[in-house]
Amino acid sequence: MHPKNLFLASLLFASPLLAQDKPADTSHDMDHMQHGGFMQGGMHHAIAKDVKIEQKIDGHTIVVRIGPMSLPANTNHMKMPQPPDLEWQIPIDGWLLAYTPKLVDANGNEVPGRVLHHTAFWNENRADFLCPNKEEHIFGAGGELTNWAEIPGYGYRVKMGDTIRVETMIHNPTDTSYDKVYLEVTIPYQQADGGAQPKSIYPTWMDVKSCGNSGYDLPAGDSEKTGTVTVKYNGVLLGVGGHMHDYAKQLTLIDVTRKETVATLDAKVDEHGELISMPTVLFLDRGGYKFTAGDVLKISATYDNTTGKLLRDGAMGIVVGYFAPADDSAMAALRRRPAAHHMAGMSHDQ
Repeated sequence: MHPKNLFLASLLFASPLLAQDKPADTSHDMDHMQHGGFMQGGMHHAIAKDVKIEQKIDGHTIVVRIGPMSLPANTNHMKMPQPPDLEWQIPIDGWLLAYTPKLVDANGNEVPGRVLHHTAFWNENRADFLCPNKEEHIFGAGGELTNWAEIPGYGYRVKMGDTIRVETMIHNPTDTSYDKVYLEVTIPYQQADGGAQPKSIYPTWMDVKSCGNSGYDLPAGDSEKTGTVTVKYNGVLLGVGGHMHDYAKQLTLIDVTRKETVATLDAKVDEHGELISMPTVLFLDRGGYKFTAGDVLKISATYDNTTGKLLRDGAMGIVVGYFAPADDSAMAALRRRPAAHHMAGMSHDQ
């Protein structure tokens, strides 16, 4: 596997497919500040009925399946009935190694990825190591359906019964209606008693909104927004990518304490300002970029909004990657009880 592929997953929603939504439409619309903080509040949708989550275990692979979902043609995410939050109970004690999402119909035929606005998996049993007011965001995907490739020797540690809250938002910008669509995420795993144990990695979200909700209003013209987070553990950052919206220019990550620029990520946009891609920066050749507990990280996002008007919830600026702690036992402090709230049913097929 080429190392550049290892962190393509970190780009999450920053794809040319998702960028076809205008910025006012990319405000992630559910208020989950008490849960994760990535999705945004203030908007309400009709709830799609009979959408469930189920899992199938095949060898050393789990397939998580969400659906069925009905997607009428030419329907944006504000008018589309949306799936409720769902809960997936982790069925193994070990490590999740990778994530491969796809959309299929009831007959197993693939459905275009562009009808997925986004999905996000949150571990309700663990706090984010940079922002403990948030749940840990372990996986996400937009319409590009990017695979989160396996990193040899590393994995995401889970315990049997951990509760993963799954948020999914759909839309259909195409001229074709799709009925009974399912989102399937294939997740290889390794049992805790399955031989050599991987090193544990932690999803890393460094946000210009610090530890608050990620979306913010984008003023007309050039603008810059900055925020800081403080590293609480010694370890190394293996690599980073970025998430921005249309009219993006650049994300930078600076270790203020060490007075060093960790990464500069230049956005690629088309002639209309629509986001095409964000780059990745890897630190594998140096064994990772070293962080020390107490380091203050500054995140800056610059935009050039050429519409001439303020775009409500039109921007985000997040540097995302994977962190490998020097002492994984110290991370045990992140575990917590999941919040008590009602979710739609979970079914199992093993």
